[in-house]
Amino acid sequence: MALLYEISDHIATITINRPEALNSIDLATWNELSDACAKLEADEDVWVGIITGAGERSFSAGADLKETIPTLIDDPRSKRYNEPATIMRGQTITKPLIAAVNGLALGGGLEIVLACDLRIATEGARFGAPEITLGFIPGWGATQRLVRELPWAIACSIVFSGDQIGADTALKHGLINEVVPADRLQPAARQLAETLCSRGPLALQAAKRAMREGLDMGLNEGLQLEHDLFDDLAYTEDAKEGVAAFQERRTATFKGR
Repeated sequence: MALLYEISDHIATITINRPEALNSIDLATWNELSDACAKLEADEDVWVGIITGAGERSFSAGADLKETIPTLIDDPRSKRYNEPATIMRGQTITKPLIAAVNGLALGGGLEIVLACDLRIATEGARFGAPEITLGFIPGWGATQRLVRELPWAIACSIVFSGDQIGADTALKHGLINEVVPADRLQPAARQLAETLCSRGPLALQAAKRAMREGLDMGLNEGLQLEHDLFDDLAYTEDAKEGVAAFQERRTATFKGR
């Protein structure tokens, strides 16, 4: 399997499983990633997702240069490859996604990270968009997401140069949330996922929707969306449980209802 999918305690872990190829994305992996994320979204028992790579050398080195890239550039204007929807483009995931970055996150690997909401990386992690050195631009979202998250000059530097940046630089620019030793990556990602699972899952999804969709709205439209989502949550079982737990000074037990 090019990709592993595991569920435990409301957490789905998706592992890109091609360590011999630096977890590069071939066509099979591309399709399996699409299917796995669709499965995560559809499963009401899954509240949070983690995406990581197998081994310690690479999260993902990007599109497989032997298979994926040749397919994408085979007369793309007249014979375009019918690519699957993914979290990078075409697929909406309402649940929080955590990227656990072990090693290289280059090209499409960086773009998978950018499509996640929270990001933890090892001390040796490297980030970059090398497409420009091959005569391309990033094609899975980096030109759009980087400029929405980073200052213009920093985003331009990453895309225009094709150079890699280290984990500490990525943290300084706000590209990732935390840097940890390699042996702490999976425990740290799991701990973060468990913390999110202790919050109301319906509220997490509503908060993500409000923030993501609000980016493309004017302030007044965004405020109205926030208000509508708040109202939708007000009469859920989870909201009643959360208030009751607060009043009774106990930990809430959410059920996603």
